[in-house]
Amino acid sequence: MAAEVHFDEGEVKPSAGGDESVGETEEKPSTTTERHISIQSRIEDLEALVDLNGAGRKSCPLCPEEKFKSCYSHKLRRHLQNLHWKVYVEFQGQRMCICHLPCRTLKPSPSSEQSGPRAVAHYHCVVCSGTIARKTDMIGHLKRHSNKGETQASYSLDPDQDQNQNQDQGPALCGRTLEILKELGTNVQLMPNHNTPQKSDTYFNRKMKTNRQLVFCSLAALAEERSPLECLDAFGATGIMGLQWAKHLRSAVRVTITDVSDTCVNMIRENCQLNQIRVAPWTGTESGSESVSGTGPGAGPGAAEGRSLTTVEVNKMDANVIMHLRPFDYIHLDPFGSAVHFLDAAFRNVRNLGIVSVTSTDTGALYAKTPHVTLRHYGAALVRTEYYKELAARTVLDAVARAAARCSKGVEVLLSVALEHFVLVVVRVLRGPSQADESVRRLRRLVHCQWCEERLFLKQGTSIDDTLPCSCHGTLPGKTAVVLGPLWSGPLFHSGFLRRMLKAALKHSMDDVQPLLKTLLCESECTPLKNPPLCPPALTNQVECGVVIKTPQSSEEPGADSAGKRRNPEDVGPLIKKLKPDTTQEHPPFYYSIHRHSIRGMNMPKLNKFLQYLCEAGFRVSRTHFDPTGVRTNADLNQFTAVLSKYSSPTCTKPGPDQD
Repeated sequence: MAAEVHFDEGEVKPSAGGDESVGETEEKPSTTTERHISIQSRIEDLEALVDLNGAGRKSCPLCPEEKFKSCYSHKLRRHLQNLHWKVYVEFQGQRMCICHLPCRTLKPSPSSEQSGPRAVAHYHCVVCSGTIARKTDMIGHLKRHSNKGETQASYSLDPDQDQNQNQDQGPALCGRTLEILKELGTNVQLMPNHNTPQKSDTYFNRKMKTNRQLVFCSLAALAEERSPLECLDAFGATGIMGLQWAKHLRSAVRVTITDVSDTCVNMIRENCQLNQIRVAPWTGTESGSESVSGTGPGAGPGAAEGRSLTTVEVNKMDANVIMHLRPFDYIHLDPFGSAVHFLDAAFRNVRNLGIVSVTSTDTGALYAKTPHVTLRHYGAALVRTEYYKELAARTVLDAVARAAARCSKGVEVLLSVALEHFVLVVVRVLRGPSQADESVRRLRRLVHCQWCEERLFLKQGTSIDDTLPCSCHGTLPGKTAVVLGPLWSGPLFHSGFLRRMLKAALKHSMDDVQPLLKTLLCESECTPLKNPPLCPPALTNQVECGVVIKTPQSSEEPGADSAGKRRNPEDVGPLIKKLKPDTTQEHPPFYYSIHRHSIRGMNMPKLNKFLQYLCEAGFRVSRTHFDPTGVRTNADLNQFTAVLSKYSSPTCTKPGPDQD
């Protein structure tokens, strides 16, 4: 019956009688309205509102008679061009000219002597037919329409054609022009507002491609240990992350994508059909393997031919609710802004030795631009330092460890990345109060010198001035040291897990993220090697949390001898205990910027050369992904500057007039 509401001009409405037709029209009115005369596509269309070729005086169609009196054609043409058309606002080919008709009136103020309301100049919105007084406000009003995906005008030149198009696209996508993007072999449909910062409105950020690939590699590394894995993408939006998991890992994962927005859920189902993936809603059990007829590609010709790759469960549910209801092996949290509101629910039901990955995009708070927001969300005091990105990662890990400890769980940090747009941390969950206590003991405060930027984690029972090795507090007036945190003081990476992530990146041809993973691997081992070996020596990096990770067996497997034969388990046990201290060797915390500590009047050595000089001096050293000019080393600031000054050369100066 809804299709009978829209008719072309001049078409006779089919009805049994006049009364029945009128009743139907009042109950289901047409969505198309008449366009205001101030909205035109060309200046010729605006001039066509008045017969400018005729003789005599003519009135302006957009001004009342008391504002602009009738005049001849040449003067009226200049009036339309210079007043109405010159200040138009354009939106999708339609120009909204300024209107002076009494469509919008302003109530008189109590202090004014005006008796009645007066008309004000305004614009008519092409989308909602509302009136806006100022041009800048009209531009912002149209941007809000575009952000919500409301790009279709409230009128239509061909209502019948629009109705047929809306029926083909479905109720969720009607009136919206979609864009198809392909990433990692996965196609997703994007709405016109996909680049707006609203996670509940199918938000898609192209700059987060690195984040999505890192999360995928971490899941692929976990899938090598055990399968199938129950995985949750708690904030689906377009669903691209969960679809990539299902399309490439297939039977190794059981993917659940959830979102609170109806638009997002409908878009995820459309993207599943686009990638030939079946959609299965939650049936109350841990795995929903039956697809719903008519909702996914199971109802299309592709499913009839048996071309569907796997099944993805799509739910419209709040992230906290679904994480309380069901256990998962892998949970990824990527809300818009801070993720601290979802950490308690994430650690409530995550399985033992499972993984929780958290992406935080509130870089303003984490990068110490808004310290009051940092204190409100994370309970940590931060200042802007040269190592502010690592401070951000340790601040998020502090919140993650405390949330896990409230559920009597500990964490082992596998990956920490802080780039321009996000902070990503990946942790492994270890059940038990003893593991929780061990994680809480790693939460400490940091003493930072505001003058020389020396830093050191504060130990229990130690005063601030006695902690820092620098002498700034004794030679400079005032307070030079501040206490930051609390922060995570443990390691930020696990080299064995990063090595398996690098293998997954090579396997799935992720060329963009491979250089970053190599840098992270060198940083975790604190080595200046540019291309670290993929295969670890002997048993190194095969033991995590005292548990031997199941990996493909090779001649270098922990339980195999030089001939490739399996050893007796009693012979392997002492070897694991012997090599465990080497595998848990932590990398040095924080890094120094070579530009920040350069000596005035001296030329610094090249960064790679400087790394070599530090290695020759007996220090552990590596580059860091946090800062392209940063150096991670176990040397303190005095030792760092001493090596830097030793290998710096004086700046060349021009000879004086008396020097030849």
